[in-house]
Amino acid sequence: MSLRHFVRMSKWGRNPPSERRVKLVFGAILICLMIAGIEYMGWWPEWAESQPRKLRP
Repeated sequence: MSLRHFVRMSKWGRNPPSERRVKLVFGAILICLMIAGIEYMGWWPEWAESQPRKLRP
């Protein structure tokens, strides 16, 4: 680990993020995992899928 990581950890140790920000980050991660799970199970609607583009030669 570089010195930059230790400085950042030190800042977070002295002044941690608020509970609201932690909930926001975990909520965003949860939503992303739910979407990935729905897509993996095959329940994602066809209209929401993107069409692959062909590359021009």
